[in-house]
Amino acid sequence: MSPPLWAPWRMEYILGPKDHHGCVFCGIETASQAELDERLVVNRGRRTFVMMNRYPFAPGHLLVMPYRHVASLESLDDAEHDELFRLVRDACVRLKKAVKAEGLNVGCNLGAVAGAGVAAHLHVHIVPRWNGDTNFMPVIADTRVVSQALHETRAHLASYFADLENAPPTEGAS
Repeated sequence: MSPPLWAPWRMEYILGPKDHHGCVFCGIETASQAELDERLVVNRGRRTFVMMNRYPFAPGHLLVMPYRHVASLESLDDAEHDELFRLVRDACVRLKKAVKAEGLNVGCNLGAVAGAGVAAHLHVHIVPRWNGDTNFMPVIADTRVVSQALHETRAHLASYFADLENAPPTEGAS
C-alpha cells in the first residue's frame, strides 16, 4: 500500500460551513483585511481583483475577476474589461517572478459545459508551469501535489502585488 498524501488544509473546507446559495467570489470589494486573507485575495483593484484558487492545479494558481457578478466577457463594460486584462497581464508578470514559473497557462472556462466550476462569475485562470512539472500524479492517481499551504502562498504572492492599486498590505514586499 502506498503512503498517504497529506493535505491538512482541506479539513477546514470539509468541516466548515458551506454557503451553497451565494457566490464564493462576491463581496470582496467590501471585505475586511482579515476576510481578504481568509479568502486568499492577493490584490484588489477598482473593478477587479486577484485571488488564489482554493483547489489549485499547481502552486500559485491564481484567479482574476471583476467584482461585478457577470458570467460572460460581453457582459463587462469597457472599464471592467480593460482593468481585467491589465490585471491579468500584471498578475502574469508578478507570478512568474514570485514562483519562478517558466511558463503560464492563462484562460477562461466560459460556461459550465466549458468546464467552469463557478460559471455564473467570470474569472480568468493563471496557472504557473515549470519544465517537467507534468508527472504521473494527475494522470494516474488523479492527485495534484501542492508544495505549500495556501495561506503561506497567499502571503508570499501578495508581496509581489504590493505596488498595484489597492493592494492588501503585506510584509516584506519584494
